Amino acid sequence: MAAFKHQSTCVIHGGHVRDEQGSLTTPLYQSATFVFPDCQTGGARFGGEQAGPIYTRLGNPTTDELERRLALLEGADEAVAFGSGMGAVSAALLTLLQAGDHLVAATGLYGCTHALITEQLPRLGIQSTQVDFSDLDAVEAAMTADTRVLFLETPVNPHLAVYDLDAIVALAKRKGVLTVVDNTFMTPLLQRPLRHGVDLVLHSATKYLNGHGDVVAGIVCGRTELMTPLRNGIRKDFGAILSPHDAWLILRGLKTLALRMERHCDNAMAVAHFLEAHPKVRKVHYPGLSSHPGHRLLGRQMSGAGGVLALELAGDFDTAMTFVNRLRLFTLAVSLGDAESLVQHPASMTHSPYSAEARAAAGIGDNLVRLAVGLEHIEDILADLKQALDELPDVGQGHTEQEALGETE
Repeated sequence: MAAFKHQSTCVIHGGHVRDEQGSLTTPLYQSATFVFPDCQTGGARFGGEQAGPIYTRLGNPTTDELERRLALLEGADEAVAFGSGMGAVSAALLTLLQAGDHLVAATGLYGCTHALITEQLPRLGIQSTQVDFSDLDAVEAAMTADTRVLFLETPVNPHLAVYDLDAIVALAKRKGVLTVVDNTFMTPLLQRPLRHGVDLVLHSATKYLNGHGDVVAGIVCGRTELMTPLRNGIRKDFGAILSPHDAWLILRGLKTLALRMERHCDNAMAVAHFLEAHPKVRKVHYPGLSSHPGHRLLGRQMSGAGGVLALELAGDFDTAMTFVNRLRLFTLAVSLGDAESLVQHPASMTHSPYSAEARAAAGIGDNLVRLAVGLEHIEDILADLKQALDELPDVGQGHTEQEALGETE
């Protein structure tokens, strides 16, 4: 398999095997089962002595190429694809944890990941503690003799806190535990956690990897000794597989990932500057801003700040609702990584599985709004934000509107 110096080449060519018909693009093997030329071949494939497809729940040539490409992009031995991002999260944790084990997770997590950790895993005898991973003393204090895994997102959904992977991995190795990082917001083009010693990295491939809002999928990447039980045990037996058609769509989407991420980052940076200067915005959470605590990790851990940001409005729950409802170009929908700019209100939507107390501990206020900045022209994006902010009550703080507009000219 050819090795490529640049990831912008790998997203197009990585892991591709030319089929016997000479197809330029990856063929879609839309088949549940595969034919053996003879019984001996079938036995050899089932026994592991011979490579080759058997049944799509066990592997499919189209999905195999997607897995090879993501492994190359993340610098992993292997990748395993799943039917959703949560399929990837649950498979990773179920591979590494069993009854009696303990998990330390970050306080800020995607709402369904939080529900998995706090509601589902305890039913299996797996307990967890959630702490702020920016405080390594708190992380260490939360660890017990039964702790097996540290789980985190960085940047964090939805308030974009950034955690130092080198420091977290050093702590984990000292304590003899594994680390799992959700890298969805960054993609392998902006951050590669395995390079920092992380054990497993996962993505909701629904988002930037696909990029077109028409697939639900997940990916886990890591070294072979961890991936083998994940692939041959948890995925095989629990059955959270990715369909070959969805794998084919993600392969198609990956070809433009480098170009898309560049535009997402540029647009988000312009939006962050505009909002930071606006009098009706109390705070902007975006690692690209020098005011963000995680900005120091740009260049060392991340090569870009991504396309997602959050803002705290100068107001309350109703203020946030009014702002979101007034947006016209931004589409009110969960998810991110699409060509379209999306907006959502975490307290009432993605993070509603959290209790009010848990949301407060995670820094998810009622006035927090998350923007997934899309690929539209930046002037149209800023104009939409301006008109929605103009109608909010004037709280008399921050910059003047003339100063805010001046920041974007």
